[in-house]
Amino acid sequence: MSSKQIALYPCSPNTVRGTSTKISASKDKVVYTNGKTVIIRDLKNAALSTTFSGHAYNTTVARFSPSGFYCASADITGTVKIWDTIGEDQTVKGEYKVLSGKVNDLAWDGESKRIIAVGDGREKFGHAFLADSGSSTGQISGHSKVINAVSIRYQRPFRAATASDDNSIVFHQGVPFKYDKTIRTHTKFVQDVQFGPSGDHFASVGSDSKIFLYDGKTGETVAEFTDSPHKGTIMSCSWSPDSKSFFTTSLDCTVRLWDIESRKSLQAWTVGSGVPNQQVGGVWSGISDLVSLSMSGDLNVFDLRTGDKPTRILQAPQKAITAASSTSSNTFFAGSADGRVLSYNVDSTSPSDAVQLVGGTLHTSLVSGMATASSGKVFTAGYDDHIREIEGSTYTPASIPSLSQPKSVAVTSDETVFVAGIISVEAIRNNQRVFELKPSYAPSAVGAGGLVVAVGGEDKRVHVYTWNGNTLTEKLVLPESEGTITALAVSNDGALIVQGNSAGKIALYHSQSGELIPTRWDWHTARISSLEFFPALSPTHVVSGSLDTNLFVWSLENISKRVLIKGAGPGGVNCVIWLGDAHVTDGKKTGRVLSAGADGCARVWEVELPGK
Repeated sequence: MSSKQIALYPCSPNTVRGTSTKISASKDKVVYTNGKTVIIRDLKNAALSTTFSGHAYNTTVARFSPSGFYCASADITGTVKIWDTIGEDQTVKGEYKVLSGKVNDLAWDGESKRIIAVGDGREKFGHAFLADSGSSTGQISGHSKVINAVSIRYQRPFRAATASDDNSIVFHQGVPFKYDKTIRTHTKFVQDVQFGPSGDHFASVGSDSKIFLYDGKTGETVAEFTDSPHKGTIMSCSWSPDSKSFFTTSLDCTVRLWDIESRKSLQAWTVGSGVPNQQVGGVWSGISDLVSLSMSGDLNVFDLRTGDKPTRILQAPQKAITAASSTSSNTFFAGSADGRVLSYNVDSTSPSDAVQLVGGTLHTSLVSGMATASSGKVFTAGYDDHIREIEGSTYTPASIPSLSQPKSVAVTSDETVFVAGIISVEAIRNNQRVFELKPSYAPSAVGAGGLVVAVGGEDKRVHVYTWNGNTLTEKLVLPESEGTITALAVSNDGALIVQGNSAGKIALYHSQSGELIPTRWDWHTARISSLEFFPALSPTHVVSGSLDTNLFVWSLENISKRVLIKGAGPGGVNCVIWLGDAHVTDGKKTGRVLSAGADGCARVWEVELPGK
């Protein structure tokens, strides 16, 4: 049985208020970090993005080599990994422990041979080494505080510049790299320093809102840019490929393009207002794309030829995806741990159209449940103790407070929404609470199909109810499970119930009789986080996702048949859903499955459906 990944929708870069976020570009791709994952995002087609999950700790920065064949990424423990960006297996070429603390920035030389890593450390704040062997290639010294940024001149004779929280820039000669001079032009923290591609100049920006230009060979200060200055901390600068201009991003929510010869501001773009629109990073991609990063995680793509706003805004979850639901074979919604909900269109190749933030009033904290009614309406529940409704791609103004913190949501065939809270089960229809139940057990999950409602509890049992439009009537209680019920699904016709527990075991039952159907679906090794029946009226398959990062597709026609997708969600799979009906590909019956979870990325898989 086979499976292949056909699309990957990446998460946004991780941002920290008041801290510069480093992003790097190679042709139409940008690389950045979020959590333990390094993301290579395609600016032309979001689904063609790739991720690297080789770090054991949270990553901080990633940089493409000038050749584009390799990427260097670093984490909070001071470890740098160099890995292949071309092959599918992403072979790790080298792994080196270079600092005793967090790495803030990396820089490659023009030959893709040497790397300087800078950041926080006990005995030193920077280290220069060979990418192939890790051998030292000089000494980075002269700073008394954390180094924020580093850049290496691409041409010989090599030069390097480092920028630090001690308000200074240190200019190094190389190779081997050694201290040459300290430059004290800035009066506050220096946030970024970058050499131009030609090597003739380098520029620095800082928290004093100042921009300086220096000679690339000698380190002498050439000029300060005083025309139309930024009004806030400048977080990054990035050069054009012809070295005639560079652009800066600032916490005043603006992006400015500067000309080297005239030393004037050529163009300025304002990206909204307020903290979410503060610009904390930027990189020049290709010939004419300027990419800036908002505090909210949005990537804004500017074109030199167009006016005062971004030509594209690339949106994505910044935190873990905690809930998802499909509305058709090519669209689905995903909610994240920060309360944002995004709509995805699998058929779209435009990055700005493929993933869009849902409009209206969002949840203010984690989205704990999501379910789609037969009419296409999507209902979401959040840890802000509210149930909200999405029509089209916008939240409706109405919302209803829940009786207790909601854990799970399900919808019956008459479009009644059932919400399992920590002390209650409530039924909501047309934004009105029509029924409430306060059971003796603590509900942990809910599933619905037809007019059958199943509620899982922390008593390790599933309680099966029937719904007549006004009241829930308990019909039977399924046998005790090995752990708390963490995931539940009821087939569309209400005939079957599948339950998953905290011990990683899955069990299948007839809903009418409560009879166990022998399955031995116990291949997961950690908590079951999500279950869903194949969307046909009489289901043929079940998909399961778990904290063990794996996804299984199980056959109901032949209980012994299954398909395993290992590592379907690094860090743990939080939700799995079917996208559309089965279809025949190369003579084989296949289906599409979505997995999403802790890394904030959504992956679409083409799975050969196990049959009789």
